[in-house]
Amino acid sequence: MGEIRFGVDDLAQLRFALSPLRESVAALRASADPGGHAIHLPWIKKALTVGHERTALLPHLPELEALVPPPRCPLAEIEEELILTPPGHREALLAWWRAGVRPYWPRIRAVLEADLAYRTRQLAEDGIQEVFAHLHPSLRWAEDRLTGAGLPAGGLALDGGGITLAPSAFTNRCVLLPARHGVAPCLVYPVRAVGTLWERNAEPGDGLARLLGRSRAGLLGRTSTPTTTTGLALQTGLSVGAVSQHLAVLRDAGLVTSHRYRREVYYRASELGEALLGRATA
Repeated sequence: MGEIRFGVDDLAQLRFALSPLRESVAALRASADPGGHAIHLPWIKKALTVGHERTALLPHLPELEALVPPPRCPLAEIEEELILTPPGHREALLAWWRAGVRPYWPRIRAVLEADLAYRTRQLAEDGIQEVFAHLHPSLRWAEDRLTGAGLPAGGLALDGGGITLAPSAFTNRCVLLPARHGVAPCLVYPVRAVGTLWERNAEPGDGLARLLGRSRAGLLGRTSTPTTTTGLALQTGLSVGAVSQHLAVLRDAGLVTSHRYRREVYYRASELGEALLGRATA
């Protein structure tokens, strides 16, 4: 058991972020240990067919896990993160990302973004204590400190720069990435609803497609978790403009709701939309 001690300034500097680089390394670990990541078997079967891009990195996996820098922001691209890694591994990591992770990134990112939307709403409604209390069953928040497995055994006192929280689809425990290159430390935690990651979305029934149109019905079926117009465009093959127009119609009809997080707008099926989907797929 370890702990992280917070000051007042640290609590005010809580951030959320996504890390495609961290997910790429965690995905590599999952591909090397299928038994410990059974939930990802649909993806692992495909990842094992990736050739040199994967096998070249496996001997360096422990080193890569130690060198991955903490993420800077929610919208970081992997190329930006690679700049902070040792030059010797950059090309190999980028090759693995392109072959093994990027083809599935829209699906992975949608689950990660849904988690961020949930946590930020929880922070606004219930406070920081509730956020920490529900990140992982092993964590406990009391007074000014977070305790639990995966945290520094000797304790870590933050220096007023706060901490970043980053959900991970391929991590089943909490991992603390130490501060590096002027970036605050990052607590990586298992994402919510990871069980839905490789599920095939139920296609809306013909009745719902006739009522809404097949494109709108398909988009509605993909908003059970919050997602963006860009994410939906990548999933469906529709243009961003077409997705935006369809979502506007669905929102005006009360079938989806929207909220803004930083520069992105997230859409989610409303209670009415979920009810329609439930009847259509029953």
